[in-house]
Amino acid sequence: MAPPSAISPDHASNGDEMPSSAAPHEPGISESKAKVQMPKFPQPPTFADKYAERDYLKGRLAAAFRIFGKYGYDEGVAGHITLRDPVQPDTFWVNPFGVAFSLIKKSDLIQVDHEGNVIGGGEVRLLNSAAFMIHGAVHKHRPDVLCAAHSHSIYGRAFCSLGRKIDMITQDSCSFYNDLALYESFNGIVLAEKEGNDIAACLGNQKAALLQNHGLLTVGSTIEAAVFWFISLEKCCQAQLAADAAAGGRGHETIKIHDDDAAFTYKAIGLPIAGFFSAKPLFDVIEKECGSDYMQ
Repeated sequence: MAPPSAISPDHASNGDEMPSSAAPHEPGISESKAKVQMPKFPQPPTFADKYAERDYLKGRLAAAFRIFGKYGYDEGVAGHITLRDPVQPDTFWVNPFGVAFSLIKKSDLIQVDHEGNVIGGGEVRLLNSAAFMIHGAVHKHRPDVLCAAHSHSIYGRAFCSLGRKIDMITQDSCSFYNDLALYESFNGIVLAEKEGNDIAACLGNQKAALLQNHGLLTVGSTIEAAVFWFISLEKCCQAQLAADAAAGGRGHETIKIHDDDAAFTYKAIGLPIAGFFSAKPLFDVIEKECGSDYMQ
């Protein structure tokens, strides 16, 4: 919390309202004047032609896999990112089972219906059953979700073994304030429809879930948001594992961000458009590094 001088100045200034204890806490500045006017974020592109939209989004999905490969989020053949098809919204595109994230091209992606049938796409038409069970349920229960991402990233799966949510200990963790589910079950590889539905129900209307003893799951109304939330949550898990270890070694606990401040910060960095825009550098860099290879 702010020191007393930040919320109870000795003198009011020029008739301005007294500063409140709501974030931001700036000494001697009224709450109205302290509100920063954030620039308008660029919006996702829109398309009149659904087939053109499909082609564009498949390219972004291929880029998303290249990003995951770069960050080391692959673990053998595990992990998947799905895209709801704009032409046939009851189907989705996903990576073919066994193709490395770092090699995936737009033409490799396969199209799957909600019965688990591969109905289109690249030459390798192997479908990861767990991908269908989890993502099929999420896309079915969440019509607002364009993209869902799951992999067995190292810090995410390590933190998920603790059976708890992350604490609000950094600005970045506030992106998930009251927007993170904890799925408190593990019944092996997700090969049953009930398990997928249970995960989707636990996720609810939130943008991310910690799957106990398993890993991270993030969703978004754009591919970019789902990807950024995954990377950010992975780093939040890493930061907390390190901070908890350091604090525990000294016999202390980490300092938690106050609920009011976490809620205020969430409104700036936790909304869908913030997730979309925050991913821009990731996609720009992968395009520079890979050239047009992933677009083939």
